[in-house]
Amino acid sequence: MNYDIIVLGSGPGGYVAAIRAAQLGQKVAVVEKESLGGICLNWGCIPTKALLKSANVFEYIQHAEEYGIKVKGAEADFDGIVKRSRGVAEGMSKGIEFLMKKNKIDVVMGTGKLLAGKKLAVTDKDGKTSELTANKGIIIATGAHSRQLPNLPQDGKKIIGYREAMSLPKQPKSMVVVGSGAIGVEFAYFYQALGVDVTVVEFLPNIVPVEDEEVSKQLERTFKKKGMKIMTNSAVESVDTSGKNCVVKIKTAKGEETIECEIVLSAVGIETNIKNIGLEEVGIANDKGKIVVNDFYQTNIPGYFAIGDVVHGPALAHVASAEGIICVEKIAGLQHVEPLDYGNIPGCTYCTPEIASVGMTEKAAKDAGYEIKVGKFPFSASGKASAAGTKDGFIKLIFDAKYGEILGGHMIGANVTEMIAEVVALRKLEATGHEIIKTVHPHPTMSEAIMEAAAAAYDEVIHL
Repeated sequence: MNYDIIVLGSGPGGYVAAIRAAQLGQKVAVVEKESLGGICLNWGCIPTKALLKSANVFEYIQHAEEYGIKVKGAEADFDGIVKRSRGVAEGMSKGIEFLMKKNKIDVVMGTGKLLAGKKLAVTDKDGKTSELTANKGIIIATGAHSRQLPNLPQDGKKIIGYREAMSLPKQPKSMVVVGSGAIGVEFAYFYQALGVDVTVVEFLPNIVPVEDEEVSKQLERTFKKKGMKIMTNSAVESVDTSGKNCVVKIKTAKGEETIECEIVLSAVGIETNIKNIGLEEVGIANDKGKIVVNDFYQTNIPGYFAIGDVVHGPALAHVASAEGIICVEKIAGLQHVEPLDYGNIPGCTYCTPEIASVGMTEKAAKDAGYEIKVGKFPFSASGKASAAGTKDGFIKLIFDAKYGEILGGHMIGANVTEMIAEVVALRKLEATGHEIIKTVHPHPTMSEAIMEAAAAAYDEVIHL
């Protein structure tokens, strides 16, 4: 079975790479061991957003009287929420199956192992092994799984990872979430919104620690207002699961604290899926659990490429997709293929309020030696936010004072994950602060806060 390109893994890196390769006239096969769409579509990005939407709806109903609507007897059906989420994921996976057929891509179900000579051995569920050959290259896109800490071993029942958190058999009464990155705060919000008593434990001084400090502080205030307990500068030392509940010992700046809860969610990051896929046999180099590649995702062994979570860079679905497209365009011989600009990658967190950012934080810009101008516009001053009842949050823009370049954009509030792309595009086009100010934004919208934030940086803001 000969192909031009073989893709190992069908997540947002793998399936996008396969489709782009097929568009470029390549004969393509995708090898997948579980479900088309990978973790993102089946156990990550998509089903979590379905859960979060249910939480949003429930919160709206709880606060319906604020909008002049009386609702009686509303309650969250946890089983129904989980069932809807799984249905959304299954529908998306079937959509990828349709795209594979549409683009005449062969899907080979089974576990793949790299062999020398641009070959791949695939073992199916019955233990039968077949061999595929790639004329131009094999793309490794095997993704990642939940990271496990030695003092926080996941048993899938009391100490769980993100996968189990999406499909618990019943709604717990209490939960400790360890780690406050995107996965941690999204699940913390989801369960808190449904009435679960949630405690978030973060080792660093701020929750969502990769974000601008002002964004982190705003989210912490909002979460605390919702009744969530936030413990920063804290670390889980041990979890005793021998009794009915979990007994969690937490080291804090003030000493040791013990919390009892039904479920502990470990959200301390991810580990790459690079074990037992044949890297060592082929001689493909890796560094600290990541495959080493060049700007176009070529490994040290000709004919073998890697994209997505398995390589250095942000472990984000849209990054994997962009890497996959660049990789296959280079393999196919397209001219003027540009390397990915990792300095202009948006990051989004879908709790409520949402968080979105791109570029440098204020601290990073100062540490890099820039003289900066900072503009900030709160949604409390936005007419649209007031009308919608979503006044929490703000837009913050950071500019190079000398040239007006947008160094960073940081947002927290309703629908900001839909707004960040404007700042990404402006940075790509090298727009200046004054050009944003002179770009007419529609009123009333949440997005006009971007213009207002730019104006605030240059002391021209109107509505503040």
